[in-house]
Amino acid sequence: MDSSEKQTTEDNFQGDPTGKQKASGETESSNVQPPPENNTTSQSAAPAASEQVQQQPGGSSDVVEEEEERMGMKKLSEDMYYNYDELYSRPVITADSEIPENLLHLTHSFGYDCGRRANLQLLDERTLAFVAGNQLIFLDVQTKEQRYLRSCSGGGIGTIMAHPSNRYFAVAEKGDQPNIVIYEYPSLRPYRILRGGTGQAYSFVDFNREGTLLASVGSAPDYMLTLWEWRHEQVMLRCKAFSQDVYRVTFSPDNPGQLTTSGSGHIKFWKMASTFTGLKLQGLLGRFGKTALTDIEGYVELPDGKVVSGSEWGNMLLWDGGLIKVEICRKGGRTCHAGTIQQFALDEGELMTIGTDGAIRGWDFESIDTADCNDDSGLFEIEPMNEMVIGRNVSLSSMVKSCLPDSFIWFAQDSNGGIWKLDLSFSNITQDPECLFSFHAGVIQGMDVSSTSHLMATTTLDRSVRIFDFLAKKELTTSRYKQGGTTLTWAPRLVNPSGGLVVVGFEDGVVRLLELYNPQSLRVVAGRSRYGDAELRLKQAFKPHNAAVTAIAYERNGEILATGSMDCTVFFFTVGDRYDPIGFVTVPGPVQGLEWSPQSHDENTLLVLCRSGHVVEVQSPDPEAQNHGTTYHISGLPTRNFTFSSIKSHIKREEEIARRQALKEKKQKEREAQLKKAKEEGLEPTEEELQEVEEEEELPPLYTPDPPSPLCCGFYSQPGAFWLSMGGYDSGFLYHCKFSEQQGEDLLQLRDEPFTFLPVQNTDEDPICTITFSSSRQLLLCGMQSGSVRAYPLQPSDFHLTSMQAFWALSVHDNQYGQLRQLRCSFDDQFVLTTGEDGNIFSFSLLPQEDLLKALQRSKAKVPSPRVGVEMEGVAQDIEDPSAYSIETAKQKLEMDRMRREAEMRKVERRKMLAELQNQFKQLLEKNQGLPEHVRLHRTELELDWRFREETERMTAQRVREARKELAWEEERHRIGLQKLQERFWDSLESDTVTVVAFQSDHRISTYRLLALSQRFHELKQRGRVGGPGAVGQERWRNKAEAGKDSSNITADQEDLGEEAVMAPHVVRPGGSKLAGRQAEKLRKATEKAERARAKIDKRRKEWAELYAAKPNENCEDPEDVRAIRLATENMGDFKLKTAKDFTVPEHLRMNAEKKRAQLVHLEEKIHERKTQMNSRIMALRDTKVSLVSRLRSQAQQLQAIQERLVPHFCSPVPTLPSLLPEETPERKLRYTRTTLQRYGALRAQRACTRDQELEGGQTLLEQLEAEIEEEETPCHTPADRREVEESGVTELEEEMREVEEIRLLYEEESLLEQMSSSMWQFDAELCLLRHEKLWLDIQMKLADLRHVTLFQELLLLKEFEKRENSLQERLNACVEEAEYLRSKLEECKQALELKRRDISKLQERERAIAATFQASLGENNKFADFLTRVFKKKIKRVKKKEKAGDDEEQEDSDEDSDEESDWDDDEDDSGSESGGPLDDSVCPPNCNSELFENTVQLRERRLDLEELLVEERKTADNLRKEGDSLVKKEKGVHGSLKAAEGDLELFNREKQQKLNELDVVVPLRLHQIEFVSNGVVPCSLAPALVLNTVALGGLQERIKELQVEKSEQRDLYRQARQQHVQLIHDRKDMEAKIQSLEARCEQLMLMKFGKLVDLEALQTLSGNRNLEEMRRESRVREAAYTQELRQWEVKVTEARHAVTEVTRHHTERLLSMNSLLSQKKEMEDKLNTRQSKMGTQFQGRRHAEEDERRRLYQLVQSQAQEANALRQEINILSRKGGHILPPSQATLPHLPDAPSRSTRTNPERLRHFKLGGGHPSTSSQGVE
Repeated sequence: MDSSEKQTTEDNFQGDPTGKQKASGETESSNVQPPPENNTTSQSAAPAASEQVQQQPGGSSDVVEEEEERMGMKKLSEDMYYNYDELYSRPVITADSEIPENLLHLTHSFGYDCGRRANLQLLDERTLAFVAGNQLIFLDVQTKEQRYLRSCSGGGIGTIMAHPSNRYFAVAEKGDQPNIVIYEYPSLRPYRILRGGTGQAYSFVDFNREGTLLASVGSAPDYMLTLWEWRHEQVMLRCKAFSQDVYRVTFSPDNPGQLTTSGSGHIKFWKMASTFTGLKLQGLLGRFGKTALTDIEGYVELPDGKVVSGSEWGNMLLWDGGLIKVEICRKGGRTCHAGTIQQFALDEGELMTIGTDGAIRGWDFESIDTADCNDDSGLFEIEPMNEMVIGRNVSLSSMVKSCLPDSFIWFAQDSNGGIWKLDLSFSNITQDPECLFSFHAGVIQGMDVSSTSHLMATTTLDRSVRIFDFLAKKELTTSRYKQGGTTLTWAPRLVNPSGGLVVVGFEDGVVRLLELYNPQSLRVVAGRSRYGDAELRLKQAFKPHNAAVTAIAYERNGEILATGSMDCTVFFFTVGDRYDPIGFVTVPGPVQGLEWSPQSHDENTLLVLCRSGHVVEVQSPDPEAQNHGTTYHISGLPTRNFTFSSIKSHIKREEEIARRQALKEKKQKEREAQLKKAKEEGLEPTEEELQEVEEEEELPPLYTPDPPSPLCCGFYSQPGAFWLSMGGYDSGFLYHCKFSEQQGEDLLQLRDEPFTFLPVQNTDEDPICTITFSSSRQLLLCGMQSGSVRAYPLQPSDFHLTSMQAFWALSVHDNQYGQLRQLRCSFDDQFVLTTGEDGNIFSFSLLPQEDLLKALQRSKAKVPSPRVGVEMEGVAQDIEDPSAYSIETAKQKLEMDRMRREAEMRKVERRKMLAELQNQFKQLLEKNQGLPEHVRLHRTELELDWRFREETERMTAQRVREARKELAWEEERHRIGLQKLQERFWDSLESDTVTVVAFQSDHRISTYRLLALSQRFHELKQRGRVGGPGAVGQERWRNKAEAGKDSSNITADQEDLGEEAVMAPHVVRPGGSKLAGRQAEKLRKATEKAERARAKIDKRRKEWAELYAAKPNENCEDPEDVRAIRLATENMGDFKLKTAKDFTVPEHLRMNAEKKRAQLVHLEEKIHERKTQMNSRIMALRDTKVSLVSRLRSQAQQLQAIQERLVPHFCSPVPTLPSLLPEETPERKLRYTRTTLQRYGALRAQRACTRDQELEGGQTLLEQLEAEIEEEETPCHTPADRREVEESGVTELEEEMREVEEIRLLYEEESLLEQMSSSMWQFDAELCLLRHEKLWLDIQMKLADLRHVTLFQELLLLKEFEKRENSLQERLNACVEEAEYLRSKLEECKQALELKRRDISKLQERERAIAATFQASLGENNKFADFLTRVFKKKIKRVKKKEKAGDDEEQEDSDEDSDEESDWDDDEDDSGSESGGPLDDSVCPPNCNSELFENTVQLRERRLDLEELLVEERKTADNLRKEGDSLVKKEKGVHGSLKAAEGDLELFNREKQQKLNELDVVVPLRLHQIEFVSNGVVPCSLAPALVLNTVALGGLQERIKELQVEKSEQRDLYRQARQQHVQLIHDRKDMEAKIQSLEARCEQLMLMKFGKLVDLEALQTLSGNRNLEEMRRESRVREAAYTQELRQWEVKVTEARHAVTEVTRHHTERLLSMNSLLSQKKEMEDKLNTRQSKMGTQFQGRRHAEEDERRRLYQLVQSQAQEANALRQEINILSRKGGHILPPSQATLPHLPDAPSRSTRTNPERLRHFKLGGGHPSTSSQGVE
């Protein structure tokens, strides 16, 4: 194998079962599960063989190399094809059986697995392909013909995919080690077979754009992703895709080498990467982050590598780099689709999405590709460009595009059972969606065939019932209902000879009888049209159950119909023209099936099969029996029960025992044969051979499933016996059962076992779900859970199924979820029809193809003819309400109603009796009341017993309480309901619409209907008062800046105050003055004079400071001028329109959401205020009308009274009295009393009694009640009868009086009529005026509404910008705050630095003052000046000042150290001096003034202190200067950030202004307001026009004239100012010359008077110092006292010297005497030595004593020498420093026994002498010596 072949092998096979390869990505193709080793397919592909070789670690290397070489060299021919006849799956037939292979032949498919993903492919322009179970169906769109391609594996088809060229298509199958078969189209020849891609099933496959590669992904358990080079049947790469279901895998059309997979809760992005070990698959799992986890059905790869996917809630997710970049939704947060997005399509720059909501929407690709989120919500809002909603009940799952170029036709798969043809051109000529095919959606719940024709009826939960002609292969009719169908049966011939009755059960418990007929046979009736080949008509509907109907069966004689349900009941009906209920029985579990006993049985019984394993046999009820009870429950009906008990574990145990027994017998025979053979050979068997040792294994345990296994189906075998097929654990057998003779009462405890069983081959995991027989009962058909059909040939009358041995099996429906639900044979046994849970319906022929063609000479099935007169019958009443009463519930309801009516009748009778008794009692009371008082009975005497009355009252009160308690909940509910209604519709209404109508015209005026301002409005108003966040923030910055300025001013003021406090002289109040009176008075006057001079100087200094402060800078400008210039710059010159690109929004015009919200609130408040004012005026007018109407009525009554007294011909017609219309007093509608409520209840009861009758004019209850109330309130005036005045018999006086009376009455009549007319006319005039004002206000309100709309649009727009603006504003705020902080810190630093500089200058002045004091103290011609100067300027090491400590030893040690350091410095200074001799500058030299020396030392200490302070202050100043420099740098950076932030905010404001400019604003204009004329004509478009306010325009024109006048005035002012400026310059020069001459004169006078230049201010403020004078006097007094004390001490010293001389003399005498004694002693010792030999050792002790005494004296001399040295050092210290320091502790002297008293006395005297004569060290040292 060469290198290229090896590289091919490495690229194609990256699987490493040993796990030696390392992953180079997040997920790589090295994690491969190898295919199983039991691949027995003859056409095994190279990859599978190679991988099997890799799995053999113990195999030979030659075999591996040979296999690799064979695989690498394999090249498949381009024209190589497989034989389809050898590949497709065939029926499974029992060996040695005579069952033909073509027993069943597929004729047609009536279903569509619409729930399968991507189950629609387009192979050419007219051929659609989809999967139906184990078939691939090719459907011709035009002719609707079908072609079929069977699965090769027999395990079903997983998915299909068409090649991009449409020359091939891939069929990925299911089963054990399924293959992918590539077929050529249209020849349908197998072209390539891809093996070993997954273990159980493929879920999706996809070709790349070029069609050279194929990607497949498997389902559970391996979820293997495989990339194929399909033309060579080789695996390129393979890797596990995910650990959960994977729905899709696709290649990226624009990025070769990139793939995407999606599925349950994930999306994964793959890339084919080249590594050093070959090609790898690297996977990156998408991370959802904050987005909720979702299943991803559809996605699309974008050209730049991004991916857009869908979500379960309908939004789109934009993925970039494995992360969600943004979630895309519609405006307002609406989802893109109302459900899952199933598919994406990128077509010609438009992104289309297909959703389960039946909508197809087109989106702008560029907007989605560049979508980004500007806030933290993560959402990007966009509206679709195009949209097409197919229908309300449409749920699209996938689409394929037409193959024609430039075509906009798409074919869509509808999950609700349809295939649509869509035109997605989105133009004016776009065609409407067309539903090409319609199928059932979901599981086929019920199916049955006609007993007279080749017709089939089906129903599902999609709420439809369909009729098919499986002979003509078409659907005849469809009928839809409100609920889904659950079961169906076709009425037998005994019930309906024409075969046109179908009984359907529904999920709500309703059973409908549907008549099928041919509408072409009907007579033409007006209003009905004839169309179609068949029609379903509802004959009857009834509801026997409260749950889904699961089974329907007709009795063998056709007299009874039985229905079973999930509610564990079986209902019986009599069969006839109308089905009447007989009754029902209850069963132990949900009904699975019903079967009546056949004609061969003696008894007519019903076998009820329950899903829980119970079987009940019910005797047929009597159809003639009438049920007069209160329920339909049949209680006395004989029943027998059977409860299945599992025996499968017993069967398995018996089989195991038999197997072991057979094996044991076989081994026994083998052993006997071996022994026999050994005997024949003459060999003796050994003991081991003779002994049989066999270990018995434990038998399988007995097992009973819990819960019990479900019952699948069953049928009668003989009377009392039946066969059952069980599911779950008990599958694999047919159990023959019978009812026991002893039936227990407790059905739950009943357990019955089958008496025999029949094993069914290969059904342990695949139970029989449905069983049917052919009409001759010679063929048993079984529907399996795996979707296959089995056929068992049977012998005639074989009820025990002994001949059920050989079978024929074929996989028909989907093997995973296509369980067979129904299996039927046609009436002539020529066809077999199957339905499954996969939604497919298949029709098979039972005859060979040639016989079938002869039998199918008829083109279609016969549809029954309609009944006679059916066209004249009315439509039967249907039950559409799912909550309607069932038959049993309705009967119980009727019975309850009857009992209630009887009880009411009894109550009425008793009430009647009570009423009669009450009437009698009232009559007795009246009679008693009419009797005389002495005979009349008292009320208490009429009582039989007072306890009756109390008991009655107590019971009444108790009943009232109980009634109130019972009605409390209702009362509270109605109260809360009324309260809610009032709050919703009345309390929120501030003013309802009130219409006021004029009296004499049709003019009317209405109030505004005003809603009360909401709480939200008041909150916004309060927030507007407080101020928005921006305003608050700006105010905060302003306050901070002002606070900073104030603080700086305060600091400066404090500094000035501090400086004044420092500079002001410290005045000590005279407390206890020590000066004499004259000196004190003189000093006081000098001080007062100095204070006055100082105050005058300070005042003058302040005036000068104020004058210089007021002096403007040379470059200073007048603030008024600056303000005017800024105002002119902003408001004059080149104005920029808001629409200009470079328009800068001024600060005061910048708008945000808070300000806009405040404007809205203000506008709403103004609108509400204006409307409220108008409403109040209208209501006042209404009140005026009310009072006026009342006054008019009273005047009418007066007029009527007057006219009654007048002659009729004198009476003027009375004007029509006005009345208030209902709309004028709408508040009366809500006024009610108890009487009103009682009347309303009476009217409601009356309306309920006369519900069918129409009321007058169709009035409602409220209208009728209002009419009655108005009639009651309207006063009824009946004119009094006018008495005719008889003219006869009247005197002249009476006649005259009558005339006077008539004149007066006529006047009053005329006055009343005039008043009435004038009042009405005045009211109408006021109404007209107010109406005119309201019309004007209406215009303003309409304009305000338009303004409100504009403001609201602007607010919505500003809300979109609010988050960005807040972020930018916060950034600007942070920069401003930081700049303010740095500025304040810099100001503080500058102030501190200035203070330090002032302190340094003050210290330097003090240092110069000390130097000057030193020079002044030296005087002139001082011979020690150089020495003292060196002492003054000497630098010595100083110890830092420490806190005062209480330890004296530490103080002494520090003093000694400082002395040593000073000595060391002095030595250095002495060694460096020019004089030859060492001069100690720490000791005052002889002839030098000691006070001057001490003063010099003190000044030096003060100078050194000042130098240290200067060093520290300079260090502090340097640190402050460095800190200031760093702050300046930071401030520059912050200023840069601030400018950038301001720039960003300015750009943002421009963008916001541009968006605001795009809003349309309605401006109503009249023609005279339009002055935009072009060539004398108003143009058609006013787009370039500018809308201005007339007042503003006039103001601008007037401003032009004003500016011209101002310009000339400013010119004159400038000329005058220039002349004044020249004059001021000349005056200044003159003043400067004068000042110079005065200064020269002053200096000359100062030299003449003082001889030098002096500070006149200091001279003026010079005054006497009281302290100095007092100290001088005190020093003189102390000097005299010290001189006197010194004389006394000199006398004492002289006396002490004499004493010392005397003591020395005595001591000398004693020494001489001691010397003589010692000489004598020596002589004595010599004498003793001579006598030593004689005396022995008696004198040795004395010699030791002398030696001790000698040592003691020697030590005494040494200690005295040390003491002398110490005294010398102390004398030196005292002479150098002049201080009083205690001497060091003296050494302890040895004890002198000879002279203890003298030694003791000498030391204190010496010490005392040292203390007194400290200034004479020589004398002290002599004394000590």
